[in-house]
Amino acid sequence: MNFLQSYRLRLRRRRWELRSRRKFRELTQVSNKTSTLSSDAVVLLSTIRNEFSRLPFFLQYYRDLGVSHFLFVDNDSQDETHDFLKQQDDVSVWHIKADYKAARFGMDWITALQNRYCVGHWTLVVDVDEFFVYPFCDTRPITALTSWLDDSDVRSFGAMLLDMYPKGPLSNAICVTGQNPLDVAPWFDAGNYTFHRNDLMGNLWIQGGVRARCFFADKPANAPALNKVPLVKWQKGYVYDSSTHMLLPRGLNLVYDFAGGEKTSGVLLHTKFLGSFGEKIIEEQERKQHYSHSREYLAYQKQWENQPELWNRWSEKYINWRQLEILGLISKGNWA
Repeated sequence: MNFLQSYRLRLRRRRWELRSRRKFRELTQVSNKTSTLSSDAVVLLSTIRNEFSRLPFFLQYYRDLGVSHFLFVDNDSQDETHDFLKQQDDVSVWHIKADYKAARFGMDWITALQNRYCVGHWTLVVDVDEFFVYPFCDTRPITALTSWLDDSDVRSFGAMLLDMYPKGPLSNAICVTGQNPLDVAPWFDAGNYTFHRNDLMGNLWIQGGVRARCFFADKPANAPALNKVPLVKWQKGYVYDSSTHMLLPRGLNLVYDFAGGEKTSGVLLHTKFLGSFGEKIIEEQERKQHYSHSREYLAYQKQWENQPELWNRWSEKYINWRQLEILGLISKGNWA
């Protein structure tokens, strides 16, 4: 990277930091319980809208994993989301009606909360349909992972987004409130992933999986990015540059070993493809609040009309993290 590129990245980092400060003033505090945070607390942050049916299991999953506190930005939900979150002792909530897209798809709001409440804490930024899986997660809490990362002088942790789906029509994959979505959508693509390095930002760019196979088969280069850096030891001056795909300063993106070794990594089990997905497509097409004029949702709508079968004979049924390690989708690296 040359001097001019480095200078432009510094300017971009500063611009996102200033934007997040301005966006914080737009947030309305509903319930702020961050005074209870301990020094070693792992904090989860998420922007949500009309996700009440997913929240009970989502919160329980991450509580069981060892997350101490949740910070939610409620982007004007019209269901029971707002009232439900206010009742939770380990949840702080801010409300906003403003444009999700104009806030860099919610990242300005999240960065604002990270800078205000999470400096010095490990922060996990996920969507409500994403479930973090890391090596030994069935026997070791997330604080064991973050303690090991601290001891190893590592500031960030990578995870590939792994799309989960049902066997049979999507419309039949009904997940009731409080249910584990993996009960109805336990399948995933074990292969067909492509990798290349973004030399400017230093991150690994990953595409493929079921979305490339079924929704972007004609233009796989347009398939959504699957690389994420959801877990970061947050400090002032850090910013997410493109959702949770990459950050500034760029050194935070070096979560994979490009010299042939293996760094410890995880996955985010992505449970978007449920029976409610058709309603989500309609809503997002009307709102047009997603990247590139909601191009991704246009592709979904085109295929949804044909009720696609995402499962095929090469699909794998999820068992546990060890299965993912055998398949090469996560690595325990030198964490023993």
